[in-house]
Amino acid sequence: MKTERFEDLDIWKKSIELYVDIFVVIENSGLKNDFSAKDQLKRATLSISNNIAEGFEYENNLQFVRFLRYSKGSAGEIRNMVTVFL
Repeated sequence: MKTERFEDLDIWKKSIELYVDIFVVIENSGLKNDFSAKDQLKRATLSISNNIAEGFEYENNLQFVRFLRYSKGSAGEIRNMVTVFL
């Protein structure tokens, strides 16, 4: 069965859950008032779902894989920031 919409991808749904989780952590931590760090962490997290969606919309497996790699890079950025900041 072919997936017609990126919103149906489990990986996209999980990336949205991660964004919500990161938002909650930010608001309940010392980062709440660190606007620069908070903004960077939120943008990196949002980048994961954005890249999944954008890559999917090209309707080309090679392009999709390329954008999944960008998402993986953003996940590494998030892991680093969580380690440093939290």
